[in-house]
Amino acid sequence: MLEIRNLSFTTPEGKTILHDINLSVDGTNDKFVAITGPNGSGKSTLAKIIAGILTPTTGQILLDGVDITGMSITERARNGVTFAFQQPVRFKGITVRDIINIAAGRELSLDEACNYLSEVGLCARDYIDREINESLSGGELKRIEIATAFARSTKLTIFDEPEAGIDLWSFQSLIKVFEKMNRSINGQILIISHQERILSFAQKIILLSAGEIKAYGTGDEVMPLLMGNDAGSLQYECAKRGE
Repeated sequence: MLEIRNLSFTTPEGKTILHDINLSVDGTNDKFVAITGPNGSGKSTLAKIIAGILTPTTGQILLDGVDITGMSITERARNGVTFAFQQPVRFKGITVRDIINIAAGRELSLDEACNYLSEVGLCARDYIDREINESLSGGELKRIEIATAFARSTKLTIFDEPEAGIDLWSFQSLIKVFEKMNRSINGQILIISHQERILSFAQKIILLSAGEIKAYGTGDEVMPLLMGNDAGSLQYECAKRGE
């Protein structure tokens, strides 16, 4: 279970991005939760605070009852938190097999490593020995990053706008991967997205606006609020069409 208590974040310049966030996400029943809202609402900031990239000004974060607020990124990773960036990192000299082994925390057999790639729709023979460099497209990198999340199988995996920077074909393939991940992963997935296709299969949706939680519920409860939000309606209409 992820619990956030009275969390706020103010920049060194004095701008408040998040204000008094209180949230309890049941990891047993709500394994796939989406965070959405207009641009500038604080979505990515909240995700980075949960991952330990940013430090909250006030408040607490607990994962399965353990206070992780003061933990570093590395300590949180050891305690079961995985964070996937909008733009996956490229590693010159490191192969796909290397990164999957690192994620798994052990030396996998070739078949085991290839199975993770197959889970995300990649032909293992074509990718297992490739370097994670500029030769890979954005869509390929996203899938490889998700394969590492499968390999880690942590308590909490956070994806920050995974649809950013990829073409429509890659996005359609990515949707299928997330649908499969939703069915098979043991841990909890927290995904930041504007895309209705992703929001549609989330078990719960958190709506952020102006640094505050405006709604938290099922798609049937939250989606009408999104479409009726003047500040975000055009954005979501475009997201529906994949623009």
